[in-house]
Amino acid sequence: MAFRLAPRPWKGRIAALVGIMLMALSVRAAVVSVPPLLDLIGPELGFTSFTTGLLAMLAPIIFAVSGLFTPRMIGAFGLERTLLLAVIVAIIGQGCRAFVGDVASFLLLSALTMVGYGIGNVVLPPLVKKYFPDRISSVTSGYVTLIAIGTAMSPMFAVPLEQVSDWRFSIGFWTLASVVVLIPWAIQFAADRRRRSAEAAEHARLAATETPEQTSARLAGKVPVQADRRINPWRSRVAWGLAIFLAGNSGQTYVYFTWLPPYLIGEGLDPAAAGSALGYFAILGLPVSLLVPLIVPRMKHPIYAAGLFIVLWIIGHAGMFFLPTQGTWWWITSAGLGQGTFAMALLMINLRSRTTYGSGVLAGFSQGLGYAGAAIAPLLFGVVRDATGGWAASFGMLGVCLLVLIVGAVMINGPRQIEDDAEASRVPART
Repeated sequence: MAFRLAPRPWKGRIAALVGIMLMALSVRAAVVSVPPLLDLIGPELGFTSFTTGLLAMLAPIIFAVSGLFTPRMIGAFGLERTLLLAVIVAIIGQGCRAFVGDVASFLLLSALTMVGYGIGNVVLPPLVKKYFPDRISSVTSGYVTLIAIGTAMSPMFAVPLEQVSDWRFSIGFWTLASVVVLIPWAIQFAADRRRRSAEAAEHARLAATETPEQTSARLAGKVPVQADRRINPWRSRVAWGLAIFLAGNSGQTYVYFTWLPPYLIGEGLDPAAAGSALGYFAILGLPVSLLVPLIVPRMKHPIYAAGLFIVLWIIGHAGMFFLPTQGTWWWITSAGLGQGTFAMALLMINLRSRTTYGSGVLAGFSQGLGYAGAAIAPLLFGVVRDATGGWAASFGMLGVCLLVLIVGAVMINGPRQIEDDAEASRVPART
């Protein structure tokens, strides 16, 4: 039987809540604050078409790799220490790349920054599971919404910040967001240490007046069953389903982030309007990020919500291909609201796990494979376009992403959790 915590007050967890929210707000800033400045950064550092494409691929590739090794870090160091290490790595990468003078150093430090935030991506869901098991929906709604806000806000402020000084100031400014993340977690660490000391003192006091049998009985009623540290996500239907679902979502989303402006410009839209279209697409992630974690947990069959978002994606893709300059904003609205699949994926990490450890394993595996899809899809979208001389085959590739998304939605629809798969893999089948 899963160990459940009764709803409890926010006291003692406020710093953790603030830390989770600040991390969510800053986790995308380092990625999306650079593209609006490439016209200035490129000539100074010597960016070419190849290195620009490499920079665009860094985030999803490193997020994918980070997703696969982060669960081991969590097992070795614990959630909080892993988060601290991630933030420190991100601070070093962000801060130092604002001072470099060549493209190779900029790419290397950008990669270091992505490693930090890739680890942060994985750590956030199990942190919610650990500190807020009684409020998973509301806290998930808050942090997923702040991820969307950070994604939309950073490129909007990139150029105004550059105009204050230069592009180095604009890029370095977001380092402050990572530094601020450390403050609430330092407070939470201190509070957790005091709590553990108080619990140890109380245990010692009670144990002095009890028999060993009484002490064992008392602790048995208070200590939850520890997570089994042998979960193998590679043999889990739930883990594969969520990874496939996230890959289908991320592939489409990153195609839009990479190709929406050049596609619309090529179809005759004004460059300024094409840039605004991308900002509008990003902002549309806000309402669905807020509502999905509050509504989907109440649904017996989450696949209905996934189906709605998939239909929105289909309408957006079809409209953008057949009538890109007629009803453009309607198509972007539809595809933008389809981003609710991302909020669903993050929510399902905790809905499809019973323990903090299971949540960490599921987060790492699903994001590792999911972001691999995000790295491959934009590249193939452009390669197919160049190979065929038109956009039809490239948009057909988005149809493949939708099929992948549907398969994943079916696989995670049932109430099964990753711990169930782990238990089943160790129990011999009866004949």
